[in-house]
Amino acid sequence: MMSMQKTSSRCSHCFRRAVDRIRPRTPTGPRFTPREFPGGDVSAFIVGRFRGTDGTTTDWPCHGEVVLNLPATAVAPFVQDGIVEELGPDRCRLTLGSWSWTDLAAAIGRFDTDIEVIGPPQLTTAFACLAARYANAAGITHPTQAPDTDTSR
Repeated sequence: MMSMQKTSSRCSHCFRRAVDRIRPRTPTGPRFTPREFPGGDVSAFIVGRFRGTDGTTTDWPCHGEVVLNLPATAVAPFVQDGIVEELGPDRCRLTLGSWSWTDLAAAIGRFDTDIEVIGPPQLTTAFACLAARYANAAGITHPTQAPDTDTSR
């Protein structure tokens, strides 16, 4: 038992000596100087950066407007920061933004209904690009060619 106490007191003594020799070192190079966020608002800057802008605005870089053949109540829960306007019992206007035209077209395409593009022309081009891509994935050589859906054979 005695030797155990002797060892532990010796170790604590060594530890105290080592701690006494620790000296804080100054960091290398200049200190960090904080700067103002563009626009002055941290949350707006972060939202803008995630939306693909330079952080000075919270707007999406791409905005489009379409008419969907769905009731506004069926569309509104799925558009988050978009605007849904009721045009009748089974139609609504959707204004939505995204970081790219292709992503915007894909987001609108998830509503399983007919789509009428109001604008801009870049959104129409993005829908055409996706239509060609999906037609190619389905093995359709011409996008105007409808797939054979007859399952009676």
